[in-house]
Amino acid sequence: MAGCCKQYTDGWKYPTILLCLFGFFVNLRAVEPFFAAYLIGPHHNLTAEQVSASVLPVWTYSHLALLLPVFLLTDYLRYKPVIILQGLGIIISLLLSLLTHGVPAMQVMEFFYGIFTACDPAYYAYIYSVVDIAHYQKVTGYCRSITLVGVALGAVIGQLLVSLAGISLVYLNVISLTSTSMAFLCSLFLPLPSRTMFVHRKMAGDTTNILSKEMESPHSEQIQSVTITETENKGSNQCLQLLWRLGKEMKDCYSSKQILYWSLWWAFATAGYSQIINYVQLLWEHIEPSQNFALYNGGAQAISTFLSAVLSFLVGYVKVNWDVFGELALTIFSAIDAGAIFIFMVYSRNIWMCYAGFIIFKSCYMLLITIATYQVAVNLSMERYALLFGFNTFVALVLQTILILIVVDPRGLALDIVTQFIVYGSYFIVIAGIFLVRSMYLLIPLYCKGPVNQLQSAIKAKTHHYGIN
Repeated sequence: MAGCCKQYTDGWKYPTILLCLFGFFVNLRAVEPFFAAYLIGPHHNLTAEQVSASVLPVWTYSHLALLLPVFLLTDYLRYKPVIILQGLGIIISLLLSLLTHGVPAMQVMEFFYGIFTACDPAYYAYIYSVVDIAHYQKVTGYCRSITLVGVALGAVIGQLLVSLAGISLVYLNVISLTSTSMAFLCSLFLPLPSRTMFVHRKMAGDTTNILSKEMESPHSEQIQSVTITETENKGSNQCLQLLWRLGKEMKDCYSSKQILYWSLWWAFATAGYSQIINYVQLLWEHIEPSQNFALYNGGAQAISTFLSAVLSFLVGYVKVNWDVFGELALTIFSAIDAGAIFIFMVYSRNIWMCYAGFIIFKSCYMLLITIATYQVAVNLSMERYALLFGFNTFVALVLQTILILIVVDPRGLALDIVTQFIVYGSYFIVIAGIFLVRSMYLLIPLYCKGPVNQLQSAIKAKTHHYGIN
């Protein structure tokens, strides 16, 4: 096994191609932009209230419950089994949506969709365990961009089939099921890594140290006996040691104020973004029922995904010192997101304006999450970045769960879909207000010390400190 895995350390093309094929096919789901209409339509005949209050929240609850155990198992099982589980999760979810009916069955369907999304970290972390560090930047770009291509192409295919061929949404589900089955087959051929970011990397290091000591010592048999005993003792406490080490790593990461504030925006904004993405189709259905209107959800999804990919790519070439102006950018674009929700999606009551608002909202979020990801990752090792990615996602899910319990759940306020989006718009106004205060706290003292010249000097000093040209 070690020899086999060593074979793939330098040969980055084979695992990268397989993983990209998996990422492409698993995201090529033509039914995705029309899923709310599919549930409300004649095949399932659920009401919008049932979908909003009883079906969709199950995904958030299950994702939250599964994220931490799956995150820990991902590293322990060496990624590949979890990627296979991810493929199975989406296949079972689509099968249930195709073959079963009723609210309880759709809740089970959402649970398996939660399994699928909870396994996402395995997809993004796998490639770093099978390729050399020299290829990290290249394979990261391939694996992330191919998912956007899959989402956009799936939306385009779905839109063309609905608009031009008048095909039933049931057949879109069948096409999506076929595509995800192809992804599952690709996952079976992925090579199993010999090392991981946390568990197996540490174990490999311990084994190397043990072998080197045995070779150097004249009393190798005695040392081997002691080593076996120590290894057994370590094995019994391995889980606790791993959790303690992860907790210490996390504490060290958040000790940086820069990482802390960017992570706070990451968690809070992702919670609001996920909630809007989950419920925007119900808003579209409310403004223009699918029975009376030719749906263009796929077009809106494709355009927003393509524009997000372009902006995320171009931001890498923008020469801005995000350490100084980052919080101000978070303020401005969070305010734009709030404006897109209020002006275009809530008060216009026009489906085309609503589509435009969705495109603006998603593009701004994707632009900012790209900047936030870079700001968090630039001063961290790959292991610490993976840890923060998982924890920020966990916090975002906790916040999203709170939003659902207050705004959507029948035991809470149980607001109608329009009022829900008023709450979500207000949520982004609060985020913009918080980071406006933070940005003023950073910029005003710099300006007052010497106005423009002093501010420019401070920017240059910070730029030099972080090694940015």
